[in-house]
Amino acid sequence: MHRPDVWWWGKSTPAKVETYTRWSLYSFALVEVGWLGPMTFTHLPFPFAVGLLAALCGHAALGAVTAARSLDWTRGRRDQPVRLVTAYGVITAVLAVGSLALLMRVPGDNSGNSTAVVLFVGVLMVGAGNVTLGLRSRRRVIASVFSAAIGAGTASLPVGLPGLPALITGLTVLFATGVFALTASFSVWMLDAVYELDEARETRARLAVAEERLRFGRDLHDVMGRNLAVIALKSELAVQLAQRGRPEAVEQMIEAQRLAQEAQREVREVVRGYRQADLGAELAGAQGVLAAAGIDCTITGSADGLPAPVQSALGWVVREAATNVLRHGDARRCTVGLEVTEGRVVLSVENDGVSETAAGTRTGSGLAGLRERLAGIDGTLRAGPDGQGCFRLTAEIPLPPAAESPSSSPSSVPSSSVPSSSVPSSSVPSSSVSPSSVSRPVNEVTA
Repeated sequence: MHRPDVWWWGKSTPAKVETYTRWSLYSFALVEVGWLGPMTFTHLPFPFAVGLLAALCGHAALGAVTAARSLDWTRGRRDQPVRLVTAYGVITAVLAVGSLALLMRVPGDNSGNSTAVVLFVGVLMVGAGNVTLGLRSRRRVIASVFSAAIGAGTASLPVGLPGLPALITGLTVLFATGVFALTASFSVWMLDAVYELDEARETRARLAVAEERLRFGRDLHDVMGRNLAVIALKSELAVQLAQRGRPEAVEQMIEAQRLAQEAQREVREVVRGYRQADLGAELAGAQGVLAAAGIDCTITGSADGLPAPVQSALGWVVREAATNVLRHGDARRCTVGLEVTEGRVVLSVENDGVSETAAGTRTGSGLAGLRERLAGIDGTLRAGPDGQGCFRLTAEIPLPPAAESPSSSPSSVPSSSVPSSSVPSSSVPSSSVSPSSVSRPVNEVTA
């Protein structure tokens, strides 16, 4: 069985907001029973008081069910509970008018009248808040509030309230139901906004992946397009020469083979450059992404002078750490430090968005993959809470003596942008063949 704090911190941010919203609306039932229930024993005989309290408890329970199903409807998990909302609204009106009429008939001083009005307004107030959750448009919400106020003022007259008190009761109901209806509507709006923001963040991540795929596709097209066109041209020319028994066909096939090998080498270079993460670019990218998410990101240190394998490994650490900050926490601040000390480069990423309890419950495959990557260059990775409400990830990699550079000290200013490595397109020589050596023209092949 999970502890309550683990259950709470194990939820995503939208799930936390939904849980908070649900239980805030469920508290309407507690308000109804805890606040209005004791009033029934003030001026009513015990049997009537018990009966009215039971009716209030049943109304409160039905209101909680109505709120739960209405919230499920707003999240698209079930159909609109039209019948339930309608039945709950009718029961609310009957209970409010019935309790008012019952308390107004109690003989004694006028304090019973005041209790009757408070009970009447309270039932309508709670009922309007729960009914609002199941309505589709603002106009219907406003109409329900004014209908409750007009109905309350009208129903007050037959049960014994004079004209002015009945008017005051109607205005009171208008204000009270309006506040509760506005609270319920705003809670649903806030919950929808949180889910929309979370979906927008997921969409942004998917677009970033799609953009990277497009970039990789463009690089492959630039590298392979021309080479394949020349290979096709050489092959066609070799076929025509071979059909005529010309010895130049062998030369053209050798040239086509050489071009294919050259294209294969260039593809390897593109893939190698794609798989290697540049540390400077990753630091700048992480700072930009976190800033866009509203997280204050501070970077100290510079990647200048570090060997390419070390930069690539630490670049993957920065990428994974930034991803974890965005996905697994509610961070407001993130600090990235890079320093070289005693022949080792140390990268630390610290954020305040993950508690110690939640940190102990998350064991994803990303950190395991980073440990395997760092182990290939004798590096280590540590991740966990620091005991002060923050989560820290630290990667250490040994450096060869020639790689130590003063520019990598923690006091150096981080480079604002590091150009990503590009794969140069090598020129492809081709042997010329005179057009007069063949009897028909060769079809031109374009990339």
